[in-house]
Amino acid sequence: MNKPDVSDPPSKSEAKKERVLHTRVSVSLEDELKERANQLGVSVSNLVRNVLLNTFEMVEEIVADGSRVARAAKGRDRTGASSVAASGAGEILGWQTLVLNLNAICSTCNDILPKGQSAAVAVYSGGGRSQDRFLCCSCLNKLSGREESDV
Repeated sequence: MNKPDVSDPPSKSEAKKERVLHTRVSVSLEDELKERANQLGVSVSNLVRNVLLNTFEMVEEIVADGSRVARAAKGRDRTGASSVAASGAGEILGWQTLVLNLNAICSTCNDILPKGQSAAVAVYSGGGRSQDRFLCCSCLNKLSGREESDV
């Protein structure tokens, strides 16, 4: 799933589709949201939107992983297909570095990855791709055990 480029203004038809949600939060949470948004250079609204989108994706992945674990414990899923094939995308084989042509979110630390920045994209077994997953250079380096300047 490609992330929308938050730097581009939405078209008139897209703007009409967007809805505003109101919610109550504690003063400390509001302060934390404002501080984090300021650190990232984004609006609080964009930060909350990105956190919600990533949270839903993460929960879906956890549920899918739990199902795969359950099927793996039984040996196969009900159709007789292997659990990797049943997942639709296969497993992540590795990460390919690239320069982003759109804004993205690091799937590990949730940092915003702006268009034009170096990052890594997941490469799936069997060529499958259920959604685009990205890593910032810092998380890629931690995964590979390298220093920050190595990518």
